[in-house]
This record gives sequence, C-alpha cells and structure tokens, in this order.
Amino acid sequence: MFGDLMGMMGKLKETQQKIEETKKRLDSVLIDEQSSDGLLKVTLTANRTVKSIEVDDSLLEDKEQLEDYLVLVMNKAIEKASKVNDAELGAVAQDGMPNIPGLDMFK
Repeated sequence: MFGDLMGMMGKLKETQQKIEETKKRLDSVLIDEQSSDGLLKVTLTANRTVKSIEVDDSLLEDKEQLEDYLVLVMNKAIEKASKVNDAELGAVAQDGMPNIPGLDMFK
C-alpha cells in the first residue's frame, strides 16, 4: 500500500515539474493577432504576457476607435493564447495523473 502511495507521490512530483517546465516553454510561444484591416497588431506569449503592440498612425487620430481596436484585438489574442496554454498544460497534467479510484473524471 505504501509503495503505491510513494509511487503516486513521485508521479505527482514529476508531473508538477513537467508543468513548470511547460509554463517556462510557453513564455517563448508567441501568439500574433491583428485587426481585420491590419491597422493594429499584438503579440502575446502563450502565458498571456503582452510582448508587442503595433498601431498604425491612422488610428492615432481617433482615440475612441483606437480603444475599440485594442479591446477587440487583445481579447482575440488572449483567447488564442488561453487555448494554447490550456491545451499544453492540460495534456501534461492529464498524462501525469496517477490512477486514483474516483478521480478518473480527469482522464
């Protein structure tokens, strides 16, 4: 019994380490998004950290339009980054889950 418990604890610790490694790797995965007309472009990491924002000069003339563009494009970029992040971390976590009775809902 204790051998099984120790094995599960080791597997959980290994999975936790793999999750941390995956989080670090996702800092280098870049997600690009732009407005439909290409006037605003943003780049995020898969961990949802903003790396760059490019604004066309024509948007600088209309503050309200620029704000609208920023909200729309940032939300699309965050949604994409979240999907990548969730998929990558979910795969690592699912792969590392020990076979604990009653917790098979995660598989």
